[in-house]
Amino acid sequence: MTDTKTPTLDRVAGPADLRSMSDTELRNVADELRAEVVEAVSQTGGHLGSSLGVVELSVAIHAVFDTPRDKLVWDVGHQCYPHKILTGRRKQMPTLRQGGGISGFTKRSESEYDPFGAAHSSTSISAALGFTISRDMGQPTGDAVAVIGDGSISAGMAYEALNHAGHGKSRMFVILNDNEMSIAPPVGAMSSYLSSLSELSRAGPFGGLVAIAEGRSMHLPEPVRDGARRAREVVTGLENRGTLFEELGFDYIGPIDGHDMAQLLSVLRGAKARATGPVLIHCCTVKGKGYAPAEGSADKYHGVSKFDVGTGVQAKAKANAPSYTAVFGDALTTLAEEDPSVVAVTAAMPSGTG
Repeated sequence: MTDTKTPTLDRVAGPADLRSMSDTELRNVADELRAEVVEAVSQTGGHLGSSLGVVELSVAIHAVFDTPRDKLVWDVGHQCYPHKILTGRRKQMPTLRQGGGISGFTKRSESEYDPFGAAHSSTSISAALGFTISRDMGQPTGDAVAVIGDGSISAGMAYEALNHAGHGKSRMFVILNDNEMSIAPPVGAMSSYLSSLSELSRAGPFGGLVAIAEGRSMHLPEPVRDGARRAREVVTGLENRGTLFEELGFDYIGPIDGHDMAQLLSVLRGAKARATGPVLIHCCTVKGKGYAPAEGSADKYHGVSKFDVGTGVQAKAKANAPSYTAVFGDALTTLAEEDPSVVAVTAAMPSGTG
């Protein structure tokens, strides 16, 4: 590790320390945390791009919610490096994904801040719903928060959980981390739908109005809030129906800028203070945020080997036997070239799924 100065992050032994900091200090923590994640992964390799995309979100969630009493569930878990640093595992980061070291995913046996083991996609909402039902049955836990990506939310298990949670009406939180990327850009109707919601928030003279209606109206008096909501319905063409998530029974907030600490803190605090049922907060983020080589890469440095921080150049992997994925892909391509009836099915994205 380098001797990069991290005076604010150095004061964070655990999430409780974040809750005593000012918003400006939390912004400083995020900046220092991003640099630390880059440095740590440069030494071990790992899932860099996804972790850089949730730095502000990680800080804000732990600052607002009472983890570990409140249960934070990361979908897949590969984006958990900032979370691990903030939850007492900072000194162990040099052992990330090494023999005898800490896992590259959330792991229940590793920390009380990892209430659900991961590494598979689309399970987080179901897990958070389980914690929610457990709380409602009398278990001494608090709120449940699921963080799920726009690729993962397209899977059937996620829809089943949304359906159940919306029907049950219990208080819980789903944070949609929408970076328009899984390992590669996701495809399908849900991806297109989320893109349309995000574009709406940026487009035309009504962009500010939509932001007020979706993210900040909770802080306004009820008559103004109702007016903003009606304006949003006109602007979106949804006067007689809400978003998909609202139709499923969720209160929908967003899209919001997942790298704007002030906005994140405001929305999370407001949602936590006012929620009575299930809430979905739609955050738009950038995979690889803040590290130029990652932002400029096609896969946003999803998974990397050791690399030079200054240049982003990765160490060359040792030559091994071809992977199963490579052999299968080559064989399938050859068959498809010979037989036009061959059809390939992939999950959410065109690469990285075997």
